[in-house]
Amino acid sequence: MSSPAASAVSNAPEFSVSELSAALKRTVEESFSYVRVRGEISGFKRAASGHLYMAMKDADAVLDAVCWRGTAGRLSIKPEDGMEVIATGRLTTYPGRSKYQIVIESLELAGEGALLKLLDDRRKKLAAEGLFAEERKRPLPFLPSVIGVVTSPTGSVIRDILHRLRDRFPRHVLIWPTAVQGDGAADAVAAAIAGFNRLTGAPGEPPRPDVLIVARGGGSLEDLWAFNEEAVVRAAAASEIPLISAVGHETDTTLIDFASDRRAPTPTAAAEIAVPVRSELMIDLADRARRLSAAAHRGVADRAKLLAGLARGLPRPHRLLEGAEQKLDDLSERFVAGLPRLIGAKERDLAQTAARLRTPLETLRGAARELDALDGRLTRALASVERTHRNRFADSRVAERLTRATTRLIEDRAARLARQAQMLESLSYERVLERGYAVVRRAEDGAVVSDADALRAGDEIDIAFRGARSRRALVAGGGAAGPPSPRAKPKARQAGGGGKTDQQELF
Repeated sequence: MSSPAASAVSNAPEFSVSELSAALKRTVEESFSYVRVRGEISGFKRAASGHLYMAMKDADAVLDAVCWRGTAGRLSIKPEDGMEVIATGRLTTYPGRSKYQIVIESLELAGEGALLKLLDDRRKKLAAEGLFAEERKRPLPFLPSVIGVVTSPTGSVIRDILHRLRDRFPRHVLIWPTAVQGDGAADAVAAAIAGFNRLTGAPGEPPRPDVLIVARGGGSLEDLWAFNEEAVVRAAAASEIPLISAVGHETDTTLIDFASDRRAPTPTAAAEIAVPVRSELMIDLADRARRLSAAAHRGVADRAKLLAGLARGLPRPHRLLEGAEQKLDDLSERFVAGLPRLIGAKERDLAQTAARLRTPLETLRGAARELDALDGRLTRALASVERTHRNRFADSRVAERLTRATTRLIEDRAARLARQAQMLESLSYERVLERGYAVVRRAEDGAVVSDADALRAGDEIDIAFRGARSRRALVAGGGAAGPPSPRAKPKARQAGGGGKTDQQELF
């Protein structure tokens, strides 16, 4: 008999693990299809797929959270560890690990205190990087030709800026329309700032602005949060074009205010900072022109007074000339009186000089007399030289010395000739022939043959022996010299001392 406990167990329905997990999933999702959970983000990470995974915790519990990629791009804030947030979404389970989690559909900071703490932490971080340093800020142009404005095209901000520019000093304005609040606003503002900086002013594209204005109307801290994002702050700090931030009202402060080159309390004030007042410039210009003209007239008047005072201390010009005129009259009279005396004195000097000069005829006669005297001296000198040489050759001692010298010279030359003849005789080839050698020459041209390979069979040669006796021979065949030459034919003839030549006995 079975026990009552066993009967109770046998009546309970049985579930598989998957069926129980699916039932739990349906129950949780139906009961908690829309919840708002407040907690601190922990363990945040972004997967390669783009999904966000994190945990939300408080002092007593931990709740896993996931945000799918499509929703993550629309979040108004970027999750970070330690950030206290309020997540809106639905609860679900993950059967693979028997866990439940919240699927986040929107995310917001939990209270203004958390926002301010996050803002302060981010400000300190960016300040440590030097993005807010005063030395990085650039001066604004006095009168920009083109002004770039980054703001919403539909709000009242752009109308206020254009109206103020038109009242003060009309300028060319380029508007880059962007969202200034909500999802993607920060990225849009950063892209607009970077886009203005990429303009080069080349033909076919808009002109490059001389100054930028990033503007937005007032709002809560959450409304202005896009201008506290790092992307916007870094874009403002990296801008090569001077930038004016005009976000919110005078009491509102955003991080872009620290990174910009100039902060304006309102968008209207930004327009006032960007350009001067044209009417004030014209008034100032007219005042400067008036002051310049007055200064010029005053300078001329002062110098006229100074000149008049100096002129009073100077003598009259005609009095300065009176003495000079009198001196000129005196010199003129002296010149008129002295000129005839000067001419007469010069005439007398000329006459005396002419009296001392000789006529050309007298000069020629004197030269002729000098020439005759030189001719006589030359004739006498030549006669003396002739007599001296004639006496020298007539001296018998000179003749004897000349004879001895001539004889000695001839003997020296004869001895030298004999020595040279002996040397020539010793080097003569005939001495070699006396030792049994012979000289072989070609019969055709008489050239000396020094190499047997230069002869061919049938060549005629002359062989010179001792005593200058010569015999003609014919080179026989069969040797290493090659075939007989067709140009020579063997023939017998007398050579030297006569007799017949036997060619076969020679070779």
